[in-house]
Amino acid sequence: MGTKSLCLLLASVLVAYYVYTPIPENIEERWKLMLINAGFRTVSHVAEFAEWLGLMHYMEVLMMITSIEYTAPISDENVTVTDTKFNNVPARLYIPRKQSSGLKRAVIYIHGGGWCVGGSAMEPYDLLSRWTANKLNAVVVSVEYRLAPMYHFPVQFEDVYTVVKFFLQNSVLAQYGVDPNRICISGDSAGGNLAAAVAQQLLDDLEVKVKLKIQALLYPALQTLDLDLPSYKDNENKPILPKSLMVRFWSEYFTTDVSLQEAMASNRHVPAESSHLFRFVNWSNLLPEKFKKDHVYASPIYGSSMLGKKYPGFLDPRAAPLLVDDTKLLGLPVTYVLTCQHDVLRDDGIMYVSRLREVGIEVIHDHIEDAIHGVLMFITSPTDLALGHRVANKYIEWVNVNL
Repeated sequence: MGTKSLCLLLASVLVAYYVYTPIPENIEERWKLMLINAGFRTVSHVAEFAEWLGLMHYMEVLMMITSIEYTAPISDENVTVTDTKFNNVPARLYIPRKQSSGLKRAVIYIHGGGWCVGGSAMEPYDLLSRWTANKLNAVVVSVEYRLAPMYHFPVQFEDVYTVVKFFLQNSVLAQYGVDPNRICISGDSAGGNLAAAVAQQLLDDLEVKVKLKIQALLYPALQTLDLDLPSYKDNENKPILPKSLMVRFWSEYFTTDVSLQEAMASNRHVPAESSHLFRFVNWSNLLPEKFKKDHVYASPIYGSSMLGKKYPGFLDPRAAPLLVDDTKLLGLPVTYVLTCQHDVLRDDGIMYVSRLREVGIEVIHDHIEDAIHGVLMFITSPTDLALGHRVANKYIEWVNVNL
């Protein structure tokens, strides 16, 4: 074998090794997902290298995806799109052009991205909001909250809460022709986290008279205590969100101090004095048998009390909505929870479903057996997947029927 042939063979082997990722058998368009995941891994490796060299923060490199997928607020024949501000917090506003004999419905949408990346102007989120506005003839407010690592918790929560509270004023709703009895809050991943936390907080806010009719939580991140759930173990290295990246997102939400990230990675970050909170995320009680498989629940191993004192945010229900007492769940609106089988965050959503049902909240749990985390991001070319379109249609249809 000649030198050129040998080099070509070695290069082919390296490329195949890099591109190939074990994809669950029940996933359609497996090779396309494999290539998409290879792209994500490339960005992640570049980010790690750039950070190691001291050139850029890891999340700054990941934000390149957001920049590449930015789309301007361009109106079309169905929807008028503008970038605006609600009480000084940026938001992208979608107003359907279709004439209506009465007041319109409204959806407040909160994008995902681990509180560190993403944006309402990314092409997939822009398209999802356009579809929602057009198909539901609804006003859509897509919140552009500030991101870590420049801003840490509770800034992201406060930005979203500010927009929601401002929009829910009767005078503002009247300005946009919105029916105060038909408003939804919705979000995916970190956005689902923020949506759930905001919905809880609104229950205790006496200044807010308008109530949400429904909430839709799409593969949400809901708890910070146990990062070794069955879903974290089963999907540790699955596309698009490996456990290592989710741990980093969680830690960056609160601090750039790597000690928290390291403690979270070993699941030894919760101080013993906060042990009472584990009852809210005890998966042995909250997960149906089919999701437990052969996993055996183990008592938590506690970490240093210093982390809890330095970064109390990770024990705050505004960051981890599963950590509230049952009494704080009473009064929540009809809830739609979408979970994906091949997702580290799967069990967060399922446990929330169990807890909501236990206190009598009406919950529709839509579990997608052949889905990965972030599936709603894959609805635009060249990374569109048939699965992404199917899940987006299921979500929009549920909102349409129930709002």
